[in-house]
Parts: sequence; C-alpha cells; structure tokens
Amino acid sequence: MRTIFINRYFHPDQSATSRMVSALAFGLARQGGAVTVVASRTRHDRADTTLSGRQTCSGVDVVRLSTSRFGRRTLPGRTADYLSFHLAAFAWLARNVRRDDVVVVCTDPPLISLACALPIRLRGAQMVNWVMDLFPETAVELGLFSSAPYLGRLAAALRDRSIARSRLTICPTERMADYLLARGLPADRIRVLHHWSDASEITPVPRDRNDLRAAWGYQGKFVVGYSGNFGRAHEFSTLIEAATLLKNHPHIRFLMVGGGHKLDAVKDAVRERGLANVAFKPLQPAEQLAESLGVPDLHVVSLLPRLEHCIIPSKFYGILAAGRPTLFIGDPKGSVAAVIAVERCGVSIGIGEVEKLTRTIAHLAASPDEVAAMGATARAVLEADYAYDRALVTWNALLRDLAEVERVPAGAVVLEQEPS
Repeated sequence: MRTIFINRYFHPDQSATSRMVSALAFGLARQGGAVTVVASRTRHDRADTTLSGRQTCSGVDVVRLSTSRFGRRTLPGRTADYLSFHLAAFAWLARNVRRDDVVVVCTDPPLISLACALPIRLRGAQMVNWVMDLFPETAVELGLFSSAPYLGRLAAALRDRSIARSRLTICPTERMADYLLARGLPADRIRVLHHWSDASEITPVPRDRNDLRAAWGYQGKFVVGYSGNFGRAHEFSTLIEAATLLKNHPHIRFLMVGGGHKLDAVKDAVRERGLANVAFKPLQPAEQLAESLGVPDLHVVSLLPRLEHCIIPSKFYGILAAGRPTLFIGDPKGSVAAVIAVERCGVSIGIGEVEKLTRTIAHLAASPDEVAAMGATARAVLEADYAYDRALVTWNALLRDLAEVERVPAGAVVLEQEPS
C-alpha cells in the first residue's frame, strides 16, 4: 500500500498545513511506509522560490506540480493559483494512482477533493479527506460569498458529496465533526483526529538561556506574543487596545511574529497609537522555532467565534510544546478555550473585553510563579494528549485498517470472531 498526500505546500515550507503534512509523511516513511506527496513548486512563506519538480526527501517521494504563480495579494490571482493546482493534481492522479493506494486529500487549496475524487475513484484507490479548514464555510462566514450566496451553497453541496463518497473524512475538532454530521453526512465516514506538535522538535527554552530573547532585548520584560499568520480568521483589535492601555507599563511588551492579510492593518493601528511597546518580527527559520516560541511569556491565540466550526488554530499545539501558557481571545466555549479551562494551561478572554484583558496581562506580569505553572501544565498536556508520536501511531493504525479493507475481495463474506 502506498499513501499519497495532496497538499499545495510541503517541506521546507513552514505554513501550518505544510508542517502537519510534512511531519506525518516523514513519520510514516521512517516506519517503512511507501509515501508520496503531491504539492506545488512554490512556498507559502517565500513566494520567490521555485522548488525542484521531483525529489526524495527523508524517504518521501515528493512530486511538485507546475502551477500559476500570481500569489496571495489579489483574489483573482489566488483563485487562478487554486484552479491551476486543481487541474494539475487531477491530471497527475489520473496517470499515476494505483488500486491499492490511499490518497489523503487536504484542504489547501480549497475544495481540492472535488478535483481528486474522480481520478481516485476511476483508478480504484481510496480517498481520505483530511479537513484542516472547512471550505466554503470559512469564506461564507468572512463574507466572501456575500454577493453570490448561491455559489457558497453550491460549493458546500459539492463538498458534502465528496465526503459522502470518500472512504473517510478526518476532522481536527469535535465541533467540526458535529457540524458535518448535522448536515446529514454519514457518521461512519467521519472521524476526529486532533492536531499535534512534535515534543522533540519544539522544547521549552528557559528565558535566561534564550539567545533570541536576549538579542531582541527582552531581558527583564514580560512579553505577550503572537506568532503565525495574521489572517482574516483572527481578531487583533482587542489585543491592540490592551497594548494601548499598557503602553506606559515599564515591564510589559508585545511581540508580533509572522505575516499575512491583516499584518499591515495591525501595523497601521500600532503606528497611529504610537505604541513603542509593540514590535514586529518576521517568521523565524525552522531551526529556531523553539527559541522563537520561547521568547513570549504568554502566547496569544485568536479566532473569530463564528469560525469555531471551520478552523482550529494549529499554533496552539506549538505553544503547548514550547511550555508557554495561552491567552485565547475568542469564543469562551470554543475548542481551544475548552482545553484551557479543563487543563488550566492559560486564560480565555472574549473579543472586546479590553479592560479584562488588560487586568489579566498586568496580573500575570506580576505573577511569574503562576505563569511558570501554567507553562509546565501546557507541556504536560502536549505530551499526554497532543504529542506527535501518539498521532503517528493513530494514523498508522488508521491506514493499516484501510489497507485491510482493500484486501478483502469484493463480495467476500467477513465473519467476525465471537468473543471468548
């Protein structure tokens, strides 16, 4: 059996979907599995880079398809890039998929399962949908289909059809799975497998031994940090207003690491308010990820409440691995907030609760023992529930089960053994 992953980005790209797919593909290959990844020749984090069309990377056969390269700055350009990958993936699968393959189709670009379903079916392989972001619901909630709502409904219906006809659909949260079940999709085709982080790749770095923290001048400071994509799904106004109220605090600083659609707007808000307590840095190289995540004493995760059923902020798992508490800004009953409430590995604040957020940050800045305890708990939660090694075991078992199903001849009668 060969496992094929379809995702627009793959190692060395550092986007969220790429990191998840890369870690799983490399892990399966290390354990002797035959793994192929079909991706594009571009990188999310470095648009000027063109990657090799074919290579073997840590035992994984990587096929990179040529697509258009308009980039993410305009919607028409992004749509063209999406469609070109759809067409290229369709053509590759139609030529290369074998009957005993399991094809794991991710959600970058959106609705890629629609392009993949036909060739996978015609070639007799099995399709698994790995839903990391739920589309078109994310776009609908963000108002991108407001002028043509029927297109959103059509896209959702086609997506549901691909799920119903696939062998299995993997959701990262129970809320997303419940949403799909409520749409009438078959329960035996949907399974929840949480995201993870690699406990050996990201380890807690003590403040006094973090060279990056020292280089950025944060000795003796309490740092509230955001690291990752400044996307449409995230909310930053509450944090910026709190930073404004705390701008004269001598020991509290705010650090923003990353890029994305909302970065310029956040920078404009900081500049307009004259906030010298807020700094911006680009995403750091993968080999410095532990140090970068170790700079903040408190990490911000945000998500618009109306997107709780569509998205899980994957940065949360890296924060757990780094042994830092999470400051979640969003729905207090959301998926991340629920873990925080049960495990006590951070705090949750509703969007717009600026005064509460300001008091919380000031309190934690004055309570290093409490912050350290939440950080230690975060790491323990990662190791117990969201560790990469555990996820790899689960995925391996899942793929073995699919292979066993495929080996049963059509029409055969399978007798279950009576329990002894």
